[in-house]
Amino acid sequence: MSERKTTEQLFGIDRLLDDDERAIAATVADFGAKRLRPHVAEWFADGVLPARELALELGGMGLFGMHLTGYGCAGTSATAYGLACLEAEAVDSGLRSFVSVQGSLAMFAIHRWGGEEQKQEWLPRMATGEALGCFGLTEPDFGSNPAGMLTHARRDGDDWILNGAKMWITNSPVADVAVVWARTDLEEGAKGIRGFLVPTDTPGFSAPEIKNKMSLRASVTGEIVLDDVRLPSSSMLPEARGLRGPLSCLNEARFGIVFGAVGAARDCLETAIEYAATREVFDKPLSGYQMTQAKIADMSVELGKAYLLAIQLGRIKDSGDGHGSIAPEQVSLGKLNNVREAIKIARECRTVLGANGITLEYPVIRHANNLESVLTYEGTSEMHQLMIAKALTGEDAFR
Repeated sequence: MSERKTTEQLFGIDRLLDDDERAIAATVADFGAKRLRPHVAEWFADGVLPARELALELGGMGLFGMHLTGYGCAGTSATAYGLACLEAEAVDSGLRSFVSVQGSLAMFAIHRWGGEEQKQEWLPRMATGEALGCFGLTEPDFGSNPAGMLTHARRDGDDWILNGAKMWITNSPVADVAVVWARTDLEEGAKGIRGFLVPTDTPGFSAPEIKNKMSLRASVTGEIVLDDVRLPSSSMLPEARGLRGPLSCLNEARFGIVFGAVGAARDCLETAIEYAATREVFDKPLSGYQMTQAKIADMSVELGKAYLLAIQLGRIKDSGDGHGSIAPEQVSLGKLNNVREAIKIARECRTVLGANGITLEYPVIRHANNLESVLTYEGTSEMHQLMIAKALTGEDAFR
């Protein structure tokens, strides 16, 4: 038997990365192998995540808000952050979500749209994992169309009174601060949507945990319920007006998914290849059959293309020229393709493992279940198709 290669070796991925990027990826992979993998199947089975404990460890490694600058953040490249997401999701999508919601949604919202006092109050503690954040945009009846949100903030003297509900909010039951988006009584129409920093110990705030999930079980998911929550005027994010604020945060989080999905797919494929090499069928390794090899080859081709697309988008985001801010439709390209291909790979790998593929002894069914959520959160495939097609045709077909 000839020496086996990896998909990364076939595509020459390592040559596209610099020393710092390789080192960061290796550090996260090592942490995943030693600290997370031994427990993640049990966490998934039990529907729990030791969020507070892991937060301090992940914060100590500098992973929270690592692509942000100042306030205790590491200030790495976007590509390095993407590679960290890849290695986190290679363990479990819930763990990548934990990192991404903290850094790319809650911390990014404060870093990009907050005032200096807000940044000083929250970002250093969030970077270390001492404080956890969540991001409240999606509502029970409004997901793909956040402009229809019902959560409302009304002025009462110098204060704001918030009422409403958010749904499917990662980290909300364990968060110290929630970034909540609400309509206001400011006479600005859709531009009247504003972001508020809501300490979760504020009277009237509650975050019931959502149970009985069959996907992202190693992740803390909850609601946000706002019942006459009174906040000082200083709680409003001063720089965010309208949907531009929350949508920019979603674009940051989607970027992490572009890389993360590659990690989940890679873990499935590596598992399937190892399994096929040791599983004998009719006195011969499963990997020695042409049909199995065809599956492995096809999956590796799609995995490699997804890898290359992720790195290309990372380089665009890091370019630093006048077009350095990556366009939303470019992130949509990555999210649509990479998650769609990752879930196909996970399902195909399950067939290679046969009945063993449905047990938590192997990670494949766990990744497949998780990717069912990744497929639709941070924008459904249909929404990303429309984003891409709008850029190509110039026509807005959302309505």
